[in-house]
Amino acid sequence: MLARPRRSLSRRGRQLISSAAASALALTGLVALTAPVHAADADADGPLAYVANFHADAVTVIDTGTNTVARTINVGDSPIGVAVNPVDTRAYVTNFDDATVSVIDTETSAVTATIPVGSNPLSVAFTPSGNRAYVANSGEESVSVINTATNTVTATVPVGGSPNGVAVSPSGTAVYVTNNNGATVSVIDTSTNTATARVPVGSAPSGVAVSPSGSVAYVANNSDDDSVSVIDTATHTVSATIAVGSRPNGVSFDPSGARAYVADRGSDDVR
Repeated sequence: MLARPRRSLSRRGRQLISSAAASALALTGLVALTAPVHAADADADGPLAYVANFHADAVTVIDTGTNTVARTINVGDSPIGVAVNPVDTRAYVTNFDDATVSVIDTETSAVTATIPVGSNPLSVAFTPSGNRAYVANSGEESVSVINTATNTVTATVPVGGSPNGVAVSPSGTAVYVTNNNGATVSVIDTSTNTATARVPVGSAPSGVAVSPSGSVAYVANNSDDDSVSVIDTATHTVSATIAVGSRPNGVSFDPSGARAYVADRGSDDVR
């Protein structure tokens, strides 16, 4: 049952939410599942996965050892993006209709903070040190930078139209933000929290992932382009364009970086 009636969404809004959902799955899966420290629940048989439920205003916690739901945590209005801090026991959840981020203590499953950010936040990603989180605000062409020690926004970085996906380089020096309504990717220098480059890619870019080596960023172009743009992170130029399935919206690398997996919203497959 739905928590309550939602405002109707335009096709564009549904596309943004679908795109962000794919990115949220990649972040939750890769971060939470490969870091056993986040399985803080004494009753859990394996690491815990965190899934945002947009229409229920809640996050479902799954015990990956048994593939069962361990608990459900109430958060803000229309949660959509989830990421787990790589160095401690906190999960950050973007609440699309609240313009907030909920902070969950994964040891107690309690919401310990609610952070105001920009309009319609979608994706969230951490620096490798875990000291900062970057939130793409699709409603106002900006990225909020959260200091995770204080859970406050310390900077707001202007980017392109309808920022959607966000990924941090393994070195922690750069953040890549897909501008869904601008056919570009903004590159943020984390030392100054300023956008230093804007890379033209395919139409309606959504999901983004940086390879484990940090040498390339893959961008899913969620449109009739049916492609993934490969960005050379040294030159901030597109070095290749890869044909994939229909309307790709999510992309993620395996830990070795030898393979990338792309979720195709239009053809209901993964390549």
